[in-house]
Order: sequence, then structure tokens, then C-alpha cells
Amino acid sequence: MSALLAVGFVLMWSSGFVGAVLGTASAGAETLLAWRFLVVVLVLGAWWALTRRRRLSAREVAVHALVGLLSQGVYLSGVVWSAELGVPAGIAALIAALQPIAAAALSGPLLGERTSASQWLGLVLGLGGVALVVAGDLARPGSAPALAYALPFLAMAGLVAATFTERRLPTELPLGDSLLIQSGASAVVFTAVAALTGGLTPPSDGSFWFAVAWVVVLSTFGGYGFYWLNVRRGSVTRASTLLYLTPPTTMVLAFLMFGEQVTAGGLLGLAVCFAAVLLVLRTPRSQRSPREVSVPGEMMAACSSTTSSAPPRT
Repeated sequence: MSALLAVGFVLMWSSGFVGAVLGTASAGAETLLAWRFLVVVLVLGAWWALTRRRRLSAREVAVHALVGLLSQGVYLSGVVWSAELGVPAGIAALIAALQPIAAAALSGPLLGERTSASQWLGLVLGLGGVALVVAGDLARPGSAPALAYALPFLAMAGLVAATFTERRLPTELPLGDSLLIQSGASAVVFTAVAALTGGLTPPSDGSFWFAVAWVVVLSTFGGYGFYWLNVRRGSVTRASTLLYLTPPTTMVLAFLMFGEQVTAGGLLGLAVCFAAVLLVLRTPRSQRSPREVSVPGEMMAACSSTTSSAPPRT
């Protein structure tokens, strides 16, 4: 994957946690999620009708509907509801960034991808870093209920399942078409939940619609677009490990926008997670392609070392 795809993914994915805090400040999680995907489907549906209008097979629809329910339905439910319960955006991002642990553990038996000893060490360090941050926040007065921290773990599990579903059941569907199907499935579920709970009517507050625009443009089109491009062009372990870089990015954004403070334990945990990223993304010289060009930093080398796959059609 190119460095540009990696940077774009980290920035756009981090915006989703900020958007969850913005949206739940003026409406319930179910309202934000329903209108997020209603707008996404409206935009993508208009684009598809005007430019694509291709026949979609039943298999393509079924596979990407399942991927959407996992990567958007389960994942976003955990993230947004945790924000509504008071889990700080940066900590939710850090818990959700545990995905590489599960992805690396399953990529061998499911996909035949090799995980080196240094990568396993990095993944374990990442888990330790998350534990430091969560423990420090639980000790803070006025923190969210302890059970609320389970929601980002649920989100992480949904994204892991979606990642392997996409890799195990590949299709030739262009990225824009697949995102339309995924968002359509999510829109159906979230709209039904909002309607049943009385949360479908949006507030008149302009800040709500600003939050909707934020999560539609940056988090959905930007975040999910960059995520699947990274997954398709590189290994699951390498692509998902970039999630470790979203917590510090999210924490900086949350501090600037909401004044969320980071404890000393949180900073230590972030440092541990950063060290984990360097270990997991480190490419042994024996595994590097002869075409690779050496650039400063192991992370940049790793980000540019998996560009052999043809890009998906968009």
C-alpha cells in the first residue's frame, strides 16, 4: 500500500470517533446512524443511477450486504453508543484499534498470511498499551460506566469479521458499488432501529446536520474508502495495523475540539502502541521485494511495500 493511502486512512478513520461525539451531543446514537446512512445511500444511489447502472448479481449483493452489516452496522453501533455513554473518543479509537491482534491471529489459518515473531511481539505490546489507557481512564472521576468500554470491543470484533468476509468471499465489484450495497444494508437496519425507538425524527439543531455532513464525507466516504483500498492492496495484518495510528490522531482532534484531556497513563499507553506499530509494520529484508525503494523509517518502507496488487476499479 502506498504511504498516501496509509496517511489518508489514518486521518479519515480518526474523524469517525470525533463525528460520533459531535452527533451524540444533540441526538441519540440511533438518530445519527440512521440519517448518516440515509444521506450516504441518497448520494451514492444518485451517482450509481447516473454513471453505473450495471446489473448486480445476487452473490455480490449478499456478500457486500453482510460486509456492510459487520463493518458498519456492528462497528458503528459500538463506537457511537460508547460515545453517547461518555467513553472518550480517543479511548474508543484505541480499543477499536485492537483489531490487528485478532486479524493477525486469524490471518494464518484463514488466509495463509505469515505473521513474524516481531509482529506478534508488537501486537502483544499494542494490547498492553490499550490496557494502560483504559485503566487510567476508569480511575478518572466521572468516567463512563465500565460496561460502556465493552462497546468499542464489540465494534472491533465486527470490523475483524467484515475484513475476513471480504477477503474470503472476494468479488470483482468496484469499490463505489460495494460501498453502496454496504451502506444500503446499514441504512435499512439503523432506520428500522430509529423508527422502533422513536428516534427517527432529526433535531432542528444545525450542529446535528454538521455532524451528519462530517461523518458522511470524512468518515464514510473517506474512512471506509481508504480502509478497503488498503485491505485490497495489502495483507490484512499490515492494513489493520494502521489502526494503531488512529488513537493518537483522534486524541489530538478530541483535545482541540472538545478539550478531552489525556492522562500520563494514556500518554504511556500511546507510546507503547506506537512502538507496537513499528514492530508490526517492520518488513524483514529477506521478505522485501527487489523493486522496493529504501526510504527513511521502517513504517514508510512497510507502507510502500505492498503495492503489487492491481487497484480495485472505482
